[in-house]
Amino acid sequence: QVQVVESGGGLVQAGGSLRLSCTTSGLTFVDYTMGWFRQAPGKEREAISYISGRAARTYYADSVTGRFTISRDNAKNTLYLQMNSLKPEDTAMYFCAARIPRGTNWGRLSTADFNYWGQGTQVTVSS
Repeated sequence: QVQVVESGGGLVQAGGSLRLSCTTSGLTFVDYTMGWFRQAPGKEREAISYISGRAARTYYADSVTGRFTISRDNAKNTLYLQMNSLKPEDTAMYFCAARIPRGTNWGRLSTADFNYWGQGTQVTVSS
C-alpha cells in the first residue's frame, strides 16, 4: 500500500521560510516524478513544483520561481520544498504527490497526472 505523508507546515510571518518534507512508502521512490501542489480556500489545487525521478528536470510555477526550491533524497524516499520569502498569498494547504512518468507533457502537469497523494500540510503566512 502506497503512503505519502507531508510534514513541515506551520504559521510563519511574511518574509520568513519553511521547509516541507514528504516521505513515501510502498513505491520505488526513484521511479516516480514527485510534485508539490497547493490549494487555498475557494481555489483549485495548483501545481507549484515537481521534479523528475533522478532530479534531472524540475518545474516551478511562475508564482514561486526564485523563492521555492524543490529537491529529493532518493536514499531516504523523501521530497523537500524549501520556501523562502513567503508571502500571505502562499497561504494554502500543501500536498505532495507521486506520478508514474509517462508522456512528454513536462511543464503542463496537473492533478490528474499524479497517481498518489498525501493528506496535506497547512502553511499560513501572516502579514
